[in-house]
Amino acid sequence: MVRKTADEYDQELLDLYDSYAHGLIERRDFISKAGKYTVGGLTATALLSALSPDYAYANQVDEKDPRIKGETIEYASPEGHGTIRGLHVRPAAGGSRGSVVVIHENRGLNPYIADVARRVAVAGFTALAPDGLTPLGGYPGTDEEGKAMQRTLDRSKLLADFIAAFDHLKADTSTNGKIGAVGFCYGGGVCNVLAVRRPELAASVPFYGRQPKAADVPSIKSPLLLHYAGLDKRINQGWPDYEAALKANGKAFTVHFYENANHGFHNDTTPRYVMAAAELAWSRTIDFFNAHLA
Repeated sequence: MVRKTADEYDQELLDLYDSYAHGLIERRDFISKAGKYTVGGLTATALLSALSPDYAYANQVDEKDPRIKGETIEYASPEGHGTIRGLHVRPAAGGSRGSVVVIHENRGLNPYIADVARRVAVAGFTALAPDGLTPLGGYPGTDEEGKAMQRTLDRSKLLADFIAAFDHLKADTSTNGKIGAVGFCYGGGVCNVLAVRRPELAASVPFYGRQPKAADVPSIKSPLLLHYAGLDKRINQGWPDYEAALKANGKAFTVHFYENANHGFHNDTTPRYVMAAAELAWSRTIDFFNAHLA
């Protein structure tokens, strides 16, 4: 079955799905409001399924790709709160390399984010993709369950666990000491916070991430590469204030807006994926890491 692309859906429906995906409305509310978009016998439930991720598409880099070596590791959660699991992927060639924390969306370490970690390793860097849902048993296998689980976690602890991934890589003697971060959606927001909390971060690449408070911007030392979707009104409304604060404080940043792209355009498992925008944003990301982490 051929999957529809975003431009084949009504933009209001895509905005409605975005609200559902980010917990702003419940599933029953989506089903109720999506009813007016059903045609040809398609139910609102089927429409939700069509808009949701299909992880059969999340395999740009196979787990057994000979260019990389991946394993699940554990690192310490701050303040004695046990350990956090993460997918750790290195280039098979070894050597001392820059490292990247790969930060997931609001639903745990799903197959798409795991694949992104492998893409980072193929590009020549060590990747660590933490599973923020570790305290609850880890990513449960579906995004709907993962989203519900992540909403129950203490936000401060969840954030601290991602920051601890940076600290773990920083202490890894097999790296060259230069640590970057890339994150998507919730993870994009974490990239911004990580730049605030860890001034020694060497490069930060938030994809459609929520912006930090203007008062926190002076703490940022890392160069930023920011990717935004042109149609993402929810996240983009925070950009003008962030831009003003970055400029006022003389911070190094580059921003790109991808026209006619929705929030999540890089995620190749959903209809919101825009291949041209995703590939351009990713090539820019790897170029940025090559400039700052090599």
